[in-house]
Amino acid sequence: MPVIAVNGIRLHYEEAGSGDPVVLIQGTGGGHNAWDLHQVPDLTAAGYRVITFDNRGIAPSSECAEGFTIDDLVGDVAGLITRLGLGPCRVVGTSMGAFVAQELALARPELVSQAVLMATRGRTDALRRAMTLAEIELYDSGVRLPARYAAAMRALKSLSPRTLDDEAKFADWLDLFELSAPPGPGQRAQYEVSKLDDRLAAYRGIQVPCHVIAFADDLVTPPHLGREVADAIPHATFELVADCGHYGYLEDPATVNKSILDFFATGTVTAARG
Repeated sequence: MPVIAVNGIRLHYEEAGSGDPVVLIQGTGGGHNAWDLHQVPDLTAAGYRVITFDNRGIAPSSECAEGFTIDDLVGDVAGLITRLGLGPCRVVGTSMGAFVAQELALARPELVSQAVLMATRGRTDALRRAMTLAEIELYDSGVRLPARYAAAMRALKSLSPRTLDDEAKFADWLDLFELSAPPGPGQRAQYEVSKLDDRLAAYRGIQVPCHVIAFADDLVTPPHLGREVADAIPHATFELVADCGHYGYLEDPATVNKSILDFFATGTVTAARG
């Protein structure tokens, strides 16, 4: 279990494959192993060295329950890239991980050669703010929802109608969500990062080539908010993936991975939609 000290914390990471490096950045509450089923195998098969890690807030990295900012998370990734001698390298982030990737591309462009931003946004609208505040208030109340109820609500929020209507697939997802650990203090700290300021004007200064992937049925970060990011970043490309919710990279990994690899190879997307 490789662990390094970066940015004043302990950061756990894993590596697979060889070739040009790609760093994958997870979203709120996500561990590094969420990438292992689909993205790591496809990227390593395509000849890339893949680095996954657990953001601060997720054990065995430092939980930092006292709180942290998106700048701290950006510093963590910058430290990881620097310590491992990866830069400039490709980065892929989803949800909160995409916030980190786009801020990294802005603040430390010398470390990033290309960035893929999945399920992202550049501001917090009224609904997303209400959802985040509700998550924080629920955690702070000390109330712990029954596991089956919490799993069902997570499925409704995170998956597409196509998946929800497939009874076999839905049952698998429900079992997975029910077995997931409840939010801890580190994840509570990550919730605060989701209260993203309006950064769209700042993103006009990003010069790193970026590709935004949005998911058509995403309730957490809907496509129009991802489109705003793509429109703000000069020359960014955009793809809308149909029949996927917030976990689109797991619901339709073939389409998502092709989009990532096409962008890496050419800087464009051959099947771009939206």
